[in-house]
Amino acid sequence: LETEKLISEKVFQTRKAFYDISLVENYIENLTQIMKNIDRLERIVKSMKTEGYAQNIDLLEVQARKAEAESMLSQATLNRELAYQFLSFLLNVEVSSIVRVEDMAVRPEIATEMLEAKNIDIQKAKLGLEITDMAVGVERSKFLPQVGAFAEYGSANNKLFDEFEEKDAYTVGVQLTWNLFSGGSDYASFEKARVNRLKVKSQVALAKSGIALQAKKFQTEIDGKTSHVKSYQKQLKFAQEVYKNYQARYKEGIVSISDVLIKQSKELEILLKLLTVKNERNTKVFELESLINQANQQ
Repeated sequence: LETEKLISEKVFQTRKAFYDISLVENYIENLTQIMKNIDRLERIVKSMKTEGYAQNIDLLEVQARKAEAESMLSQATLNRELAYQFLSFLLNVEVSSIVRVEDMAVRPEIATEMLEAKNIDIQKAKLGLEITDMAVGVERSKFLPQVGAFAEYGSANNKLFDEFEEKDAYTVGVQLTWNLFSGGSDYASFEKARVNRLKVKSQVALAKSGIALQAKKFQTEIDGKTSHVKSYQKQLKFAQEVYKNYQARYKEGIVSISDVLIKQSKELEILLKLLTVKNERNTKVFELESLINQANQQ
């Protein structure tokens, strides 16, 4: 059972690494698109500066934002490399690319029966109960009589080999042994085994209810994170449209470059929040899978 738990943990980390890489790949794609938007904005500002409609400070603001985005992109690239190194360590083979998966893991559906059948901690508790059952049986057997068969063969002749077979005799019977003198110590041992069994039985029940409660907690947290993901996805789409609108309004001289960059900062902020909540949700999904010991069967 301990070996199964170690395998389950390794599978948990491996699956999470795949989703982490896919998540950071999507993040890099979004940052790359933002970099393209900033480059486009920089060209617009340079053009307007040449025509006298923009100031040098406007260009410096855009370039400062560009440097910030480049730093974020560089950090994301390093995180991707670290994720690949960790995956290589887990698989004990060099991994430089993967087939990307969806960046949101599917929440497993669970039932009480499946949870009790697959969870390693519950199985360990049940095994302990079986052992205590056997211990109670052993202690109880000390109170019972021991019945056995016996046979004897002999001869009435007192001279060696002198008519030995003519005066031989057989004795066959049943033998009963019952120890009546250690009843006190045997009873104490029996009571100790019985109390231990009751203790382990309560531990099994506690393990079942505890695991079920933990599973329910994970499910609730996953559902909450899913709602946050949907909210941030809508906010990100809105922020992207607002940025495009402000970029066009800047070209018309309606808003300042600072207004445009504020909207672009909002887009980056929401993108980071979306990445964080997706990662948190995936972690909860894998923890739930690990709890029901399902991951090592996929």
